[in-house]
Amino acid sequence: MDTGTYRDAWGIPHLRAGSAHELARAQGRVTARDRAWQLEVERHRAQGTSASFLGAPALSWDVLARRARLADTAVRCFAALDGRDPETADWLRAYADGVNEGLARTDAPEFAPTALTPGRWEPWTPLAVWLSTHILFAGFPAKLWRERAVRHLGADAVGLFATDGPGTSGSNGWMLAGERTTTGHALIAGDPHRFIEDPGVYQQIHLSCPEFDVVGLAVPGVPGIAHFGHTGTVAWAITNAMADYQDLYRERLRRTGAGVEALGPDGVWHRAHRHTESVEVAGEEPVEVEVIETERGPVIAGGPEGLDGPEPGPDAPGTPTALALRHPPRVTEDLGFSALLPLLRARRVADVDRALDAWSEPVNVVLAADTEGGLLHRVAGRVPVRAEANRIRPVPAWEPGHEWRGLHETPCAGLTDGVAVMANQRGPAAPLGVEFAPPHRADRITALLREKDRWSPGDMPALHMDTHLASAGPLLDRLAALDGLSPAAAELRDRLLSWDRHMDASSTDAAAYAAVRGAVVRRIAAHPAFAALAEPPACPEVLLPWLALLPRVGFALEHLLTAENLYGVDRPAAVRAAVEEVAADGPAGTWGDSHRLAPWRALPKTPDDEPGLSGDHDCVLCTSAVPGLTDRSARGPAARYVWDLARREGSRWVVPFGASGVPGSPHHRDQLPLWLAGDLVPVVTDFDRLVKETDV
Repeated sequence: MDTGTYRDAWGIPHLRAGSAHELARAQGRVTARDRAWQLEVERHRAQGTSASFLGAPALSWDVLARRARLADTAVRCFAALDGRDPETADWLRAYADGVNEGLARTDAPEFAPTALTPGRWEPWTPLAVWLSTHILFAGFPAKLWRERAVRHLGADAVGLFATDGPGTSGSNGWMLAGERTTTGHALIAGDPHRFIEDPGVYQQIHLSCPEFDVVGLAVPGVPGIAHFGHTGTVAWAITNAMADYQDLYRERLRRTGAGVEALGPDGVWHRAHRHTESVEVAGEEPVEVEVIETERGPVIAGGPEGLDGPEPGPDAPGTPTALALRHPPRVTEDLGFSALLPLLRARRVADVDRALDAWSEPVNVVLAADTEGGLLHRVAGRVPVRAEANRIRPVPAWEPGHEWRGLHETPCAGLTDGVAVMANQRGPAAPLGVEFAPPHRADRITALLREKDRWSPGDMPALHMDTHLASAGPLLDRLAALDGLSPAAAELRDRLLSWDRHMDASSTDAAAYAAVRGAVVRRIAAHPAFAALAEPPACPEVLLPWLALLPRVGFALEHLLTAENLYGVDRPAAVRAAVEEVAADGPAGTWGDSHRLAPWRALPKTPDDEPGLSGDHDCVLCTSAVPGLTDRSARGPAARYVWDLARREGSRWVVPFGASGVPGSPHHRDQLPLWLAGDLVPVVTDFDRLVKETDV
């Protein structure tokens, strides 16, 4: 076996080594070669040190990372892993060694303008990167939103605004059993929806050694292939289950001569951990952060003096409170990394199933299929059993009844007519969550798959790129009910009522619809009934996207327009004023003129390379704008894949930019035109068809 690093025509790394540990070292090395800047940004974010070179805009995240004790949790999880599963711990050490070898030779251009020198990766650093990447996946800040909404609007507001919003990350995924494909073997396809980053959050990679041979999408900074992989005989994919597995506790804290104490549910004051840390900020003075941890978890906002703001919380009016975060890895000292090597070694769905019994977070819905006809549709991850109030809002730490009482059994599901669809809807994970995506994406995929009996891998991009917007219905119904409009507004209304409801980049009707929708959202959000929710709450800046009123109204607009009553809001008047406003403003151009890709970059770049996009938040092609605020899309398909169980080399994939994270590389952005058009790159696994780059 000729070991080494190979590349295909798209610069995707294919690694072959003599053992799993040698392969992990090679994966770390090639990732540092291709993604040095990205790796260092993620390491600093995980440690809460990114403001030291990115400046004040990164400070809020760094403070949250310090107060939530992300790095300390990773250290603890690695120590526990080392005792429980030394093979995986050594595998992580090999990966970190490879990263350090690669970073020592990097000449990535981003380091010079920031005067940053690559630092050392420890064996626990991949766990810290995983934690920081996913700490907000379960959307615990939404509990603060629900608490505020209930306080000002009543209990019905929870359901009214319950939808996946600006801070969540979802996905599409579907599986066709062999009887529904042209090959007689299963197909799995889909696309994870995340904030689009440059470089991308997924790394196409091929890992081969005597134990396994796997292609898939890796998370840069983490060894192996966790979310989307194909071993040749079994393939798997995930979506966010939208489960609720993190809790917020309102804490009563007091200072004593010895430190800080927290009032427990037994009515007794208990000693809390306390220390201070200094956060360096480029160009500014360091910021001192007080780190406090109670028996519930780390305090992420406030302290003994309370929160910095006007809302102390309903459980203790007039009493200063702080917010503590409790989440499974901090409690169990287990991030689920013992699942990673068994996933790589999997040969059948039963192997994937057993591996995922060790999964922790994020909690996912999983689809898997093998070449012998085995199929799997299950939830994987750890969700604590506790009171219903814990799932809805922050709960008082000083009252009994809010403790964790073990873990939920993770549900399984089957297929219907040879099909399973996962799109963050209320599927098998429904008992485990509160806010789910509307059913539109799942229903649309299901309907499209009913259109013919058998599907091929080449058919899948048509589903990936579908732009039908079912959630447009309630607003169009409101438009249809209007009369007495001005001639221009009546013409616009009639045009929208005859629109095909596809959010295509070339569509002027889609642009007009989005303009009317945005105007309606702004008018509803401006109603006095919501005035209290428009005020900035007392919470860390990094959590504000979950608490901002305008996005909440925008993403819940369908519910708000169909609810029997809406707190005195005259919805017909709001829709009338919106359509008159848009008609008076004249043509809005095409949807792609304003609906443009806006990727996150650690170093800001002028938006001169933002291509126009098709799709929208509730389309299968989920390119999320924020109605009422901006048409630009920061979230969308972070990759697309088709796993063919008949022949692995019949599989396809694509990422938004390219395999390389190095600006100027020929493979930095060479997949972007394909991603925009819905085209996919062939998966190559035959080393004889690859070009050798280096020896391992």
